[in-house]
Amino acid sequence: MELRQLTYFVAVCEELSFSRAAVRCYISQSAISHQIARLERDLGVPLFERSTRAVVPTDATMRLLPLAKQMLSLESAIRATVRTSGHRIRLAANMSFATRSLSAIAGARATHPDAEIEFVIKPFRQRITAVADGDCDLALIRGSVDEPGLAVEKLWVEDLVIATSAAHPLATREEVTLADLSAYPLLLPPEQEQVLLHNVIRAAFADLAAGPTYGPPIPPDHTATMELINRPEAWTVLYADSPTEGLVALSLAEHRLRIPVSAVLRSDTRRSPILSTLLSGLHRC
Repeated sequence: MELRQLTYFVAVCEELSFSRAAVRCYISQSAISHQIARLERDLGVPLFERSTRAVVPTDATMRLLPLAKQMLSLESAIRATVRTSGHRIRLAANMSFATRSLSAIAGARATHPDAEIEFVIKPFRQRITAVADGDCDLALIRGSVDEPGLAVEKLWVEDLVIATSAAHPLATREEVTLADLSAYPLLLPPEQEQVLLHNVIRAAFADLAAGPTYGPPIPPDHTATMELINRPEAWTVLYADSPTEGLVALSLAEHRLRIPVSAVLRSDTRRSPILSTLLSGLHRC
């Protein structure tokens, strides 16, 4: 039994989907299925009942899950305990924050030449857990969290981008309105994967007579660009730092779709000069 197998096991339990768990863990679906099968062989029990429609945990899974989470929490605690204090900072984020994060890290290192700052790629929930367990010093997220022991500091607000294919009927417009867009299918990832994005869209359309016309969800292993090329009548919403090659970015006339970006830290964090400089750099970026 390996800790990475327990990480994959917890992901499948929480997602109830091998494909979503694979996306969350940044590995292929076949790889995560293989590791879960190895874990089942090591333990001598089936952990999931698999069908074409659902992944159902077994009784053994429900007994193992709390212990697996405890093991992973202990791993994070061990890493946090043996870390060099003072000059080392771990920043958890995803790749969409890479440009801003690396710029802020470069500035912090210029001010503190002896600083060691790590940029760690983690999915949303793992970022929060890493900060709570002490494995990371701060995490960048879109939106906010309300959990005991954690503090949230707003860093900046980013605009969302309306994107279509070049063949979309509205692609040549200088400006569009939400009412214009409501007649065309909106493609988004499943709501359970992008709750914040769906909430922003609902709020934007709340005062309009016609809400958005939703198309099929974008599968985890597909890109928005390919989906829009295959469905030229559709549109989507992208984060500001998302790649838009091959797409047309439309200007929204009446108001902008905006979303806050925040830093998550432990409430009891003593801000070292390095951490303070890093946060200041993130504010300025």
